[in-house]
Amino acid sequence: MKPHVLFLIKRSAYRRYVEDGNYMRAETLIEAGDPTVSRMLPSHRDHIGTVEEAHEAAHRLGIDSTFHDNPQHPPPVDAFSLIVTVGGDGTLLSSSHYVGPNRPLLGINSAPKHSVGFFCAAQKGSVYEALSDALAGKSTSVTLTRMTVEIDGRSVHKRVLNEVLFCHDSPAATSRYILRLLDHGGRTIQEEEQKSSGLWIGPASGSTAAQRSAGGEILPLESHDIQYVVREPYTPLGEVTRLRAGRVKEGERIVLANKMRQAKLFVDGEHFVFDVALGECVTLHVSDEPLTVVGASRVGVFARLSP
Repeated sequence: MKPHVLFLIKRSAYRRYVEDGNYMRAETLIEAGDPTVSRMLPSHRDHIGTVEEAHEAAHRLGIDSTFHDNPQHPPPVDAFSLIVTVGGDGTLLSSSHYVGPNRPLLGINSAPKHSVGFFCAAQKGSVYEALSDALAGKSTSVTLTRMTVEIDGRSVHKRVLNEVLFCHDSPAATSRYILRLLDHGGRTIQEEEQKSSGLWIGPASGSTAAQRSAGGEILPLESHDIQYVVREPYTPLGEVTRLRAGRVKEGERIVLANKMRQAKLFVDGEHFVFDVALGECVTLHVSDEPLTVVGASRVGVFARLSP
């Protein structure tokens, strides 16, 4: 029986702004050689070349393949034996929200000159080899911890791969909340009322991104800990902010009691956004749905993530 492979294809910025969006300003800037859009067309051309390479690889391998060019709204993935993303880390991240713990995910960096691709095990020029190895079971893989987010006991997302941002509705306003750390039995270990620009909270796979930029530490990729990092805490003169950054282990919880009238929860970027009402509590902990990324060894990925 032929394997059924789903290819989730990124829509490049050039396609979204120029080909599909009819955004004349972008086209004018490109024609003028403006530096703000200098990478848009070369990146698009590399991406298109990689998509063609993926089609050719699927044909050579004789697999049953489906190509879908909207990773944020893919078809049901349970019908596929392998999910392949063609884009960058953003495409893999968007797609991962729809991939359960029993479906392997292979990332292909379609424009490596213009994209980092931390979790992409293949890139333009090596698609056939990576796909062949993945289907033959020759590829290594890494299992990434994901995070569950609840609002007042209601689960709103179980597949957070990078991080959650909790903050005021306006980025210019102060975020006010109570930060609580709970043990395995639900008892409060530590608690602190805080004012800040908000918090980043996420698993190890997101610790090299926003968490690190805000002063957090890079966690070992195999870690099951959840890290929180407070952004720009406000500490009155003579006082101390104790809970600036830290971790909770699997089975423990981070709880944020909201003191704001207008608060937001941003999940893995800007695509999943939830309102948090005054008095509601946001709870974050390790998910029971990890993600399997194919083609990248634990050592290999961590080496690329390390400074």
